[in-house]
Amino acid sequence: MYVHPAFKADPDASKAFLSERGFGTLLAVDGTVPLAVHAPFLFSPSEEGGTIELHVARANPIHGIIARNPQVLLICTGPDAYVSPDWYGSANQVPTWNYVAVHAAGRARIMDEDWLPGHLDRLSATFEAWYPKTPWTSRKVDPQRFAAMLKAIVGITIAVETIEGNWKLGQHKGRDDHEGAVAGLRSQGDPAATAVADLMDRARGIRRG
Repeated sequence: MYVHPAFKADPDASKAFLSERGFGTLLAVDGTVPLAVHAPFLFSPSEEGGTIELHVARANPIHGIIARNPQVLLICTGPDAYVSPDWYGSANQVPTWNYVAVHAAGRARIMDEDWLPGHLDRLSATFEAWYPKTPWTSRKVDPQRFAAMLKAIVGITIAVETIEGNWKLGQHKGRDDHEGAVAGLRSQGDPAATAVADLMDRARGIRRG
């Protein structure tokens, strides 16, 4: 991924983003043909990189491709929004799109079936904690049905070798341009645009309200 020097994210920030986001696109290559799948995942950071764990449908051919060519890329994106040049405080500007993206590349491994129950418990416990309710657990599913469902998926782990973060949030713009773009985004009443405005302020260390 090409990253403009002004937008390059600190590795720890990229790792934190992967841990918090938990959903991405896994890309594998079959010869010269790329194949992608969108999936929730867990990321466990380490000093060297970290480990990603996820699962895919057994009917999805991507796990067979990974078994033959284990080098994969996981793409994780955050909020994004169009930025109109009319919002900037200076003239002669052009349209752009602001966004956050992290690419994690590494070597994938197909896991044994007995790994799956623990993986699903970790996955559901992490995301159930996002909501203010009694967490769902796999114990709520009939054991025979749960066992049958386990046979329909394939577990995958990725030993992450490289992580690149691209925080394209207008950091190279002047203060007036920044304030204009943030105000323009907030005026749209769109949750994604507001989230991008918040990230733009955070990138500059600005606190509002």
